[in-house]
Amino acid sequence: MAPKGFRAAGIACGIKKDGSKDLALIVSEVPARVAGLFTQNRVKAAPVLYTRKRIRRGVARALLANSGCANACTGSRGIEDVRRSVEATSRTLGIPREDILVASTGVIGEPLPVERIEEALPRLSQLLSPQGFKDAASAIMTTDTVPKLAERTLMVRGKEISLLGMAKGAGMIRPRLATMLAFLFTDLEVPPPLLRELLLEGNSRSFARITVDGETSTNDTVLLFANGASGVSLREGIVPFRDLLFEVMEELALGIVRDAEGRTKVVRITVRGARTSRDASKIAFRIATSPLVKTALFGQDPNWGRVMAALGDAGVAVAPDLVQIRINDLPVVKGGTQDPKYDEEKVSASLKGKEISIVVDLHLGEGSYWVWSTDLSYDYVRINASYRS
Repeated sequence: MAPKGFRAAGIACGIKKDGSKDLALIVSEVPARVAGLFTQNRVKAAPVLYTRKRIRRGVARALLANSGCANACTGSRGIEDVRRSVEATSRTLGIPREDILVASTGVIGEPLPVERIEEALPRLSQLLSPQGFKDAASAIMTTDTVPKLAERTLMVRGKEISLLGMAKGAGMIRPRLATMLAFLFTDLEVPPPLLRELLLEGNSRSFARITVDGETSTNDTVLLFANGASGVSLREGIVPFRDLLFEVMEELALGIVRDAEGRTKVVRITVRGARTSRDASKIAFRIATSPLVKTALFGQDPNWGRVMAALGDAGVAVAPDLVQIRINDLPVVKGGTQDPKYDEEKVSASLKGKEISIVVDLHLGEGSYWVWSTDLSYDYVRINASYRS
């Protein structure tokens, strides 16, 4: 069920070759406050350029999102196709163009089949419903195997407020400020500056800490809508809502990692004892994106030398003879060399599990950081070798 005042729908309009759902529409019955984060990739898709500009108003009523075509690297035609899809949505819903945001995901470099979107919008709008979010979440999937949804409710002074989030992403994941696509909706009233502040903080604890392959998309977008339809203002319950928002964002982020292309392992990499948290972050992501580390984990090979080599190549000053590493809480490295208590059989057996923990202690300071990552399997290569087909 949607937060009060929100309706959603998702259908197949013919963008995807396999006939699966590929067009989603979410509408607020009243103007909603909105904040957004977007890819830091300098190559930005047309919908990112459009929505990033529109969102400066801080108000929106509708979001139109498609999968199957990224509408990226499509030049002036891409911008024109966004404009056409927005105008068609405006006509269909009877709301101003300025109140409509857009997002896309899919193959880069192909033109958006905007005629199919224009033709499908009347049918899509008729299906709008508070129960339509699962269809909408399915319509933004690409190589995802399951729709990703998370929801929470909270009672504040006898009134219920709701929060619902959806996300898509399975490959091309190394978010920088955002993830592939993530949309969050609440019926709470939240002032615009606070809305963005909450989104930034939540993002830093969730989407910004995941990686599948170290790749940053041209289309990354995170949007947070708050329409106030519950009749409750955030001022009356800021701490509980903040916690709820972060829970939902973290659940969606971890859902992306669990559904990663070809994944057989979910890996949490923790770096502590760094001089600064920034240093810890650089090292954690360097380990998390190392093809050698990821393939060793896929092969259940406790090749700790791969981890040592990666952390030493993160562009951060380290003292190798102070480094300590534990895998699944088992001793592996101490003082930069193999720990005397290292038991290869035990470590190797622990790598057969689907959840892996790698903890690196640099013993240089108080800085720490963690990220969620995956292994790198044959299936990942297969999926991406045939992505456009």
